[in-house]
Amino acid sequence: MVIELTLSLLFLLLPVAFYTGWLSGRKNNAARREKKLFEIPPDYLKGLNYLLNEQPDKAIELFIQMLEVDSETVETHLALGSLFRRRGEVDRAIRIHQNLIARPSLTQSQRTQALYELGEDYMRAGLLDRAEALFRELIEASPHSEVALRQLIDIYQQEKDWAKAIEMARLLSMKTGDNMQSIISQYYCEMAETAFHLGEIGAGHKWLKRALASDRNCVRASLLEGQSEQRNGNDKAALKAYLRIEQQDTDYLPEVVTPLIECYRTLGKMNEAKEYLIHLIKEYGSITIMLKLAELIRSDDGDEAAIDFITEHLRLRPSVRGMDRLINLNLAHVKDSVRDKLLVLKEVTTQLLVNKPVYKCRSCGFSGKSMHWQCPGCRQWNSVKPIQGVEGE
Repeated sequence: MVIELTLSLLFLLLPVAFYTGWLSGRKNNAARREKKLFEIPPDYLKGLNYLLNEQPDKAIELFIQMLEVDSETVETHLALGSLFRRRGEVDRAIRIHQNLIARPSLTQSQRTQALYELGEDYMRAGLLDRAEALFRELIEASPHSEVALRQLIDIYQQEKDWAKAIEMARLLSMKTGDNMQSIISQYYCEMAETAFHLGEIGAGHKWLKRALASDRNCVRASLLEGQSEQRNGNDKAALKAYLRIEQQDTDYLPEVVTPLIECYRTLGKMNEAKEYLIHLIKEYGSITIMLKLAELIRSDDGDEAAIDFITEHLRLRPSVRGMDRLINLNLAHVKDSVRDKLLVLKEVTTQLLVNKPVYKCRSCGFSGKSMHWQCPGCRQWNSVKPIQGVEGE
């Protein structure tokens, strides 16, 4: 580690050593100037000796003292600080960038760059309040305003300060022209969930209305609205919210099919439920929806009817989940010799399904068994969806 750091510092500081030698050479006669050009200052060698003896703190202090801040050395300071931050030595990066900012000789552009680097240091160190203060100062400072806004959005997301996140997202949209409406809609959904958790039903629905106003295709807002209405016994309103999802994003239909059926059942409209599920299967072919319809068929017409229905569907759309369910239904209706063979197949389908993820991020590939509106991997919104294919939907 020390050797790696030494090499990195050598690449950064050798130009400074040469520059220092050149300055020193100018003060002497022409005969000595060429010699001084390539002389390395004793303090520089002393600093390298500290590094080799695993005394990096002393080396850093010495290097900082050597690097007088002017137009020739600012970039070296910045690069040295970034090097330490990338290595996880954030305290050292902070010291270097703070030392740089304290110098009165910086130009405005150099100061803003140093402030941004220090803000990055604070972010890495988890000092979000300090980072926030610096990035807010940089909002109006081109060319750092866009990156400062993105960093502030990240900070407010971590702090779950959704109102400020919305404010920064709107400023970013004005600055860059990026469409932030779908993300803003997610922030409103976060606010709605918090309100519902606190029992503030009216406030929750107010935020959901704003979510749908920001993005009329926000599936999450429709799901939350449906769940809230259903909890409060308003199944008709809940059903209306759930039915909206087909027009918003069909990839999320498997998420809504169970509560949707519950609403139909409470309202005494199970025939309409069957008709709607048949429509969804014909249009989109979801395995989850097919299995739900198979349950309704089994409840009304028995196992044989459900077996025939699933078998016919699997001919058109093979599915491990569908096969697993078909085996389960057949186990109760076959002789022991056939049952043993089916149990072998059942073990295969179980093993195929047991560790398989159900959801996958369309952006970074993160996968898991739980639904996330913000991907835990890449932190993108609306990118995690049910997996499609033989082992998925």
